[in-house]
Amino acid sequence: MAFGDGRRMRAPVVELGDRRALEAWRPADDGVVEAARRLKERALLEMGMSHSAIASWLYSKCHHQIPTTALETAAVVASGDGACLLLYNPEFFVAIGAEGVRFVLFHEARHLVQRHLFADADLRSDPVFTVACEVTVNHVALMRLGGGLPEVDGRPVGISPSKVYGGYVEDLRGQGLDPVRFEEWIETDMSVYRELRRMRRPPRAGDAVCVHVLVDVLDQETVERIGNDVLRSVLIAARRGDRAAKEELLELLRRTEGGGEGVDRIWGDLGAHALRGVTQSTRRVEWWQRWLVDVLASKLREGERLVYPKKRGAVLAALGHEPMLARRGPERVKTLVIALDTSGSIPAGVVDWLSGLVGRIDGVETEWLSFDAAVNPFRPGEPMYGGGGTDFGAIQRHVETKDQSPDAVIVVTDGYADPIRPAEPEKWIWLITPGGDEWPERRDPPMACHRVRPA
Repeated sequence: MAFGDGRRMRAPVVELGDRRALEAWRPADDGVVEAARRLKERALLEMGMSHSAIASWLYSKCHHQIPTTALETAAVVASGDGACLLLYNPEFFVAIGAEGVRFVLFHEARHLVQRHLFADADLRSDPVFTVACEVTVNHVALMRLGGGLPEVDGRPVGISPSKVYGGYVEDLRGQGLDPVRFEEWIETDMSVYRELRRMRRPPRAGDAVCVHVLVDVLDQETVERIGNDVLRSVLIAARRGDRAAKEELLELLRRTEGGGEGVDRIWGDLGAHALRGVTQSTRRVEWWQRWLVDVLASKLREGERLVYPKKRGAVLAALGHEPMLARRGPERVKTLVIALDTSGSIPAGVVDWLSGLVGRIDGVETEWLSFDAAVNPFRPGEPMYGGGGTDFGAIQRHVETKDQSPDAVIVVTDGYADPIRPAEPEKWIWLITPGGDEWPERRDPPMACHRVRPA
């Protein structure tokens, strides 16, 4: 991704993954290179300390940061070995100064994360969406960093959100339409995109002052790997109590709302919604396993709850292992009830996956049940035989007449039976099979509910 200067950028004159060729191409004066390097290091230090955990983590993964005149501004590109490079034109950095360098590095980091989140090719190919992304990234940069757009010879470099909004207002009023207020317009990436598309003549990428024409040097696979690494690192920092990381991640979550199923899938896979103190509502998607881990952890009381082990969990996640939970608090044993509706069709693999999950939870005893109109003990691996109608009341009576109330109840069902009102609805988790009724999330108060697919 490259930061543009107002003209359509020339094609790179050397292979951007060739570090030696980049450094050797018409090198700038040694004094300029050293001055640019100091500006870059200062900007990265300031971002790491206060301005942007996301940008700081991204550039920490760019192990090679190369001054080169082979491109006009700056770019994050992929090298042949799967790593990423930060390339910057030292003359450009010196021209825009310290605040400008900080702005450009923040801008590029957020663009890479946006490309990771908004991976839909049709959306990214829309020039109006390109402008919308430029507007929102620059707005966030101006709010977080202060100051204004970078300038070269007194000329602003980059798209001004206020100027784009002014053009939008003028266009809509010319059509006899009412524009929205700036605060509503700039609220999310998709709100800017939606409103720009109402214009008779929306701005296009070719009209933009900042044009990212090197975007294809980062293939989507590399973008996804780097983006996931960065967001996961920031999420871990937020869960460890890093206030700045949490605030920035929550702001990014809010700004990408309404971005579609692909964006929600990425946030769901990362478990980022737990930062809000809430869990995802029912969604017909395939990341229900991670959702269940988050919900199950959130159901237990402070000091006696199951938690995601941060250090060990980060290592296991990096190795590609399933999410797991560990016990926190003085109480040794927690109790969990898992009830399977035998009158409905349980998707393939769900029982095995649940069995594996609870088997990895430290300090929890699990009671497995099958039910239709009655409740029967059940062990994973045994055949289930349905008969008669479904009665959720049978499960409720079984749970609420136990000597000790369980800490959580998981029900796997198609949802087709008379609804119930458990005495402790906050402890119930409903996994609804394909085609089922999601009534538990419509109750007052709503219960945790998610649709499942084959695991």
